[in-house]
Amino acid sequence: MSFSYDIKEELSSSKNFKNKELLEAEFLGYILTGNATLDGEKVCYITENEYNIERLFKILFNLQIEYEPETKGKFFEAIIDSKVVSDRFRKFANVNDDEIRKNIIKGAFLGAGSITDPEKNYHLEISFGDKKNAEFILNLCKSYQIEFKILEVNQKYIIYIKEGEQISKFLACIGANKAVLKFEDIRIYKEMKNNVNRIVNMETANLNKTIDAAIPQIEDIQLIQAKNKFDDLPEELKEVATLRLENPEASLKELGEMLNPPLSKSGVNHRLKKIMEFADELKK
Repeated sequence: MSFSYDIKEELSSSKNFKNKELLEAEFLGYILTGNATLDGEKVCYITENEYNIERLFKILFNLQIEYEPETKGKFFEAIIDSKVVSDRFRKFANVNDDEIRKNIIKGAFLGAGSITDPEKNYHLEISFGDKKNAEFILNLCKSYQIEFKILEVNQKYIIYIKEGEQISKFLACIGANKAVLKFEDIRIYKEMKNNVNRIVNMETANLNKTIDAAIPQIEDIQLIQAKNKFDDLPEELKEVATLRLENPEASLKELGEMLNPPLSKSGVNHRLKKIMEFADELKK
């Protein structure tokens, strides 16, 4: 099953049906989404997700709202009298209660939300047929410092998040606690892996840079040896030249630490320049 499916299964498994006001808030979230449409005097909610529809059926049953269940191929549908829906909408004209806000958001995610596998990328979205409904949920989330963006696609309004920490906050807000733990495990692993890759890439780049700089130095030292002029170099230059031949991958700092007494990076660089100038004279 997908990560999105697992979250909806977790949320749908809640058996707290005693607080009717919270159930009505969750029901409102469902009906605000793009999966609910007004068809004459009926509101039709349709979904492929059986956990979604089973949860909605339980909500409707506990709220004593009459509905017609239908199945069309792989889709499940609940048909409700539009007057019953509009009467309940009026109750939530001003949403101030914390738990009510969270249950509306939860219902909207169950109604038409999805999340990609966090091992691939971070993306959570909820789809709406009406811009006002999308902005209503977006503003509810903003009250919890959860920042969605909004996008119009094919006459639908999508609110979405692409940032890992924001998705984690959203899942915690709607009570998907198991999903938060799993999501955070994946997020921490990915960040550690990315950090290791960055360090390895940086070290590889630095090593390549060091080797690129060492190649002409080694070639000049080998030229000096080929012309039997190595012993003409001062002792301090011969010492650096020998270390460079023996340690082609070493940085200037590392070469300096090998000397006795140790020499600074700039000191080693100065001596290597002297060696290369000596080689240049032999090339003439």
